[in-house]
Amino acid sequence: MTLAAGAAACLLSASVAIPLKRLALRWGLTDRPGGHKSHARPTPYLGGIAILLATVLTTAAATGLADWRLTAMLLAGSAVAMLGLIDDVGSLPAVTRLVVETVVTAAVVLAGIRLTVTGGWPDIPITVIWIVLVTNSFNLLDNMDGSLGAVSTVTAAFLSAMAFLQARPALGIFLVVLAGAALGFLVHNWPPARMFMGDSGSLFIGFTLTCSAVVLVTGQGPDAVAGGLLLSTFVATVDTGVVVLARMRAGRSPLAGGTDHVSHRLRKLGLDARLAAVVMGLVAALACALCMAMMFGRVPPLTAALVAGATAIACVCLLQGVNVYPPHRSLENPPRVRERRR
Repeated sequence: MTLAAGAAACLLSASVAIPLKRLALRWGLTDRPGGHKSHARPTPYLGGIAILLATVLTTAAATGLADWRLTAMLLAGSAVAMLGLIDDVGSLPAVTRLVVETVVTAAVVLAGIRLTVTGGWPDIPITVIWIVLVTNSFNLLDNMDGSLGAVSTVTAAFLSAMAFLQARPALGIFLVVLAGAALGFLVHNWPPARMFMGDSGSLFIGFTLTCSAVVLVTGQGPDAVAGGLLLSTFVATVDTGVVVLARMRAGRSPLAGGTDHVSHRLRKLGLDARLAAVVMGLVAALACALCMAMMFGRVPPLTAALVAGATAIACVCLLQGVNVYPPHRSLENPPRVRERRR
């Protein structure tokens, strides 16, 4: 039943994306080339809606939404996806996005999805901050064809295995479905992409994967919580760290857009877009495999947390050596542009 649900979500996502692509072209909902964007022609959005519909409908049919925490996560994830869709269409201010994301996340945390770091009320703001931060890290990871699709498919698949081994069948089914939906859309987004998922898809994926990781580490010790959260979101977290540090060192605004993400640096090292997406997916798989080994006693939690933290810091520092900024250009007042894919 579980594999059938994943296959159904994959087919539904791939199929629904086709009419949504036509609709986006008809309505002019496209990401146009220019500025720091690397694609050569207008590319339609709305791929995220295909992922959302395939995930929510298939999960509801397979689980009956009997798990109230899963239901709360899907409702909140859908709200975040709609926020992303509005942003795709009309460009919302960053403050507005953050406020809405914080309110939605707080509702989910109050519904019972929260970390157990202190055992008291500070766990609420800690959880809200982490979910909002990493949700947006996944959003920024959607910066090159196939990158987020590959990472999210692999991550959701590994987290589903952890959920089933922890006797959380509803969450496990949802994650299998999410992996299938992301894989189905990857058919349209694999380089060269014919469709983008947009903020609606990247925010939905980021929010639900981050919430799922929180559920899976709930009740663990501080070292297991730290290791589990970092490993399950490793690629997105490192990508954000690379970009923020690089822009601060270069005198650029961390909120400005640019082709300075991990995927762009891999391209500078000689990888094409497809190979870059594969490498990022493999790194996500290795990180999640270590997370699974930690969760089930094969690796001590403190060791996993230290390895994850040290590797993340090393990656962030080493990738600073890849030059992605134009030479001989004044950086005193860099152009402020929205962080967009490509």
